Amino acid sequence: MYPMSAEPVGIAIFAKAPVEGFAKTRLAPRLGARGAAQVQRRLIEKAVRVACAADVGPVSLWCAPSVEHASFEDLSAAFPLTLHPQMGDDLGARMAHAFDVLTPEGPMLLMGTDCAVITPAHLVGCADALRRGADAVVVPVEDGGYILIGLRAPAPGLFTAMPWSTSAIMALTRERMRSAGLSVVERETLWDIDRPEDYDRAVAEGLL
Repeated sequence: MYPMSAEPVGIAIFAKAPVEGFAKTRLAPRLGARGAAQVQRRLIEKAVRVACAADVGPVSLWCAPSVEHASFEDLSAAFPLTLHPQMGDDLGARMAHAFDVLTPEGPMLLMGTDCAVITPAHLVGCADALRRGADAVVVPVEDGGYILIGLRAPAPGLFTAMPWSTSAIMALTRERMRSAGLSVVERETLWDIDRPEDYDRAVAEGLL
């Protein structure tokens, strides 16, 4: 259990169910729909293990299209986490909703499942940035997006009308954070698994 002397920082993990043709579709030309879904299953479990090992606060798994997939139910039985449905018309609305729900209880980190190199130490560092008073913390990835964003309070302007799944996301997020007057800690840039070459890199580095 996270130290009672430290301010709890929740970790919300956004995950697509490992369903063939629904998750990791850009890997399907290399791995097939079934193989891509299996990679997604491994990535979700890895993200959950990392989040629980970080031990900075309560962990929640935000599920799409619903919480009822067997993989999500198995994880909720094996790890100390809660399941929530993602709610909203697009990714930004779903992220903003999660912050609306959880930040009244304290600071929160929201992460995806695509980054196989993120570690408990990364999450502890992000949590500590919020504990020290930063309004926001973000972990960029090499393709121009980010794998994690943390906030002390809701900031819906960071998620509205964003060109999701493009290389413009991190730059635009920086602009919006500056415009909102947020104090921001930006952590080291990592990389995630979207394309077949990313999968090959992960395999070569023993991450999958």
